[in-house]
Amino acid sequence: MALKAESNISISLIIVIAIMALPAALYATDWTGGLTTVVPGVALAIFVIGFIRRILLWAKSPVPFRIPTTCGQEKSLPWIKSAPFENPSGIPGVIGRMALEILLFRSLFRNSDVEIIDRRPVYGSTGWLWFFGLIFHGSLLVIILRHLRFFTEPILPGIAALSAVDGFFELAVPTLYLSDVLLLAAVIFLFVRRIVNAQLRYISQVPDYFALLLIAAIAATGLWMRHIQPTDLEQVKALVMGWVTLSPYSPQSVGVVFFIHLFLICVLLAWFPFSKLMHAGGIFLSPTRNLANNSRSLRHINPWNGPVPVHTYEEYEDEFRDKMKAAGLPVEKE
Repeated sequence: MALKAESNISISLIIVIAIMALPAALYATDWTGGLTTVVPGVALAIFVIGFIRRILLWAKSPVPFRIPTTCGQEKSLPWIKSAPFENPSGIPGVIGRMALEILLFRSLFRNSDVEIIDRRPVYGSTGWLWFFGLIFHGSLLVIILRHLRFFTEPILPGIAALSAVDGFFELAVPTLYLSDVLLLAAVIFLFVRRIVNAQLRYISQVPDYFALLLIAAIAATGLWMRHIQPTDLEQVKALVMGWVTLSPYSPQSVGVVFFIHLFLICVLLAWFPFSKLMHAGGIFLSPTRNLANNSRSLRHINPWNGPVPVHTYEEYEDEFRDKMKAAGLPVEKE
């Protein structure tokens, strides 16, 4: 099992290194125009088409029955206290449950871990997983919002304030953003967890390690450009605004690390709809989360059930009335 994990990690690492080497080689041959125009355009097209296709496939998946995952009292009689979030019976409860899932990862917070110690199951908390998972997604969201300053002119209201709050500690020059550090720390935790946890290591495949290493490489190259080898942000702004206005622009003197960073993002964008990262959109279409458990108050009939030839009791009695009377069985009609 250890050899399998090492092999998967090695393959993932080799793929990430190869992805980073490709734009570096193209930069050395002065083919930067394709890296700033063709590659981002193709990646965006793959992302949009793939994302929409996956959502439509999920939306068309049949869900004939109410199958929400519940762990609380269903609404029934007025004097029995129900659990509106654990077992929602209407749309408000579903909205509240979905909000808690998406914003606070409530089910992950309630999750428990189990180990066999002295031939007995011992249960424990997975609070660290919830904490770093929340840190990872929150930091990633903040970083994406901060990068919106490159896509608009003037900068959207609130983006400057968000950057100021993110750099509140004013560490280093230029300011070290807290979200950058937390994102890298969360990725390291999630990666180490996959290695240390034997059960998780057993089921982890190349795509699982590749996703974490790819995001770590994006974060590392971003930190490199900001704190070690600063990049001309005006050139980057001109490049991005060229995308927005459909006026291609070739940046000058931005350095090879920028092209590596950009290419890594394009790879992540193109791979996103075909990976497990697609849970970002799938969570909204999960029938175990977005359905109300109202089977006691409403009867849900499978719409695909065709007419079934049945033998009613009246027909049964008409057929066997004489035999039923002979056997002394009661009949409705004489």
